[in-house]
Amino acid sequence: MTIPFVAITSDYKEVEPYMWHATPAPYVDAAVQVAGVMPVIVPSLADKLELDTLLDRIDGLLVTGSRSNVHPSHFNEAVTQDHEPFDPARDATTLPLIRAAVERGVPVLAICRGIQELNVAFGGSNTANFQKHRQIEGHGYPWTGTMDERFALAHGLKIKPGSCIAEILKDQIVDGSVPVNSLHTQALNRLGERVVVEATSEDGTVEAVTISGAPGFVVGVQWHPEYWASSDSASNAILSAFGDATRRYLADKKGIVEAAE
Repeated sequence: MTIPFVAITSDYKEVEPYMWHATPAPYVDAAVQVAGVMPVIVPSLADKLELDTLLDRIDGLLVTGSRSNVHPSHFNEAVTQDHEPFDPARDATTLPLIRAAVERGVPVLAICRGIQELNVAFGGSNTANFQKHRQIEGHGYPWTGTMDERFALAHGLKIKPGSCIAEILKDQIVDGSVPVNSLHTQALNRLGERVVVEATSEDGTVEAVTISGAPGFVVGVQWHPEYWASSDSASNAILSAFGDATRRYLADKKGIVEAAE
């Protein structure tokens, strides 16, 4: 069986003495071990990335979380310290890549910074320093403790009935909710065109979205299912659903080629 190739976004960051195109290991591990795909890390090349060439060769796009935030110039806001830190090379790569992938029908899973990029790619905006201005229990970014403690499930979701995320998590929903973790300093503010909310936290923070009218699988989540993908059933379900979508996309693509021959 042919394994789908999935593009995974990267940060462009300094790790002395070099600049690195880097992706956290949990995303790669979850892609291989749970989604069952072959990940390909895409460097943040900005306008040097040949979008059509890349999209011709991949069967899915996984947009990762990051310490950096989308630069506010992409949603017409003035820069403040609360918006920092930035990764302009990543912004210039991911925003057009996300739009092109969605319109082509390539399956997209966007996590944490990824959901914020998805929103901005379709004309939305993000809050400035969510953690600083909204001290809500269960939200924010824990800076101390072990990794398991920092990524612990922290609050529940309010899931929209009949939504894509409801279908994915149908076996994990108890009393309309599913526990998730929370490690973000920003959150969605103004929704982008065609961005549809599918889940929120109890305080109204947007936790999951999709894109109305998208020809393929598009799921954005504010939490981090990749960290617990091997052990938490809800996290596993999200990565598995994404993997299944890439296999359907690949099968359809092969079918079109074979029909043409």
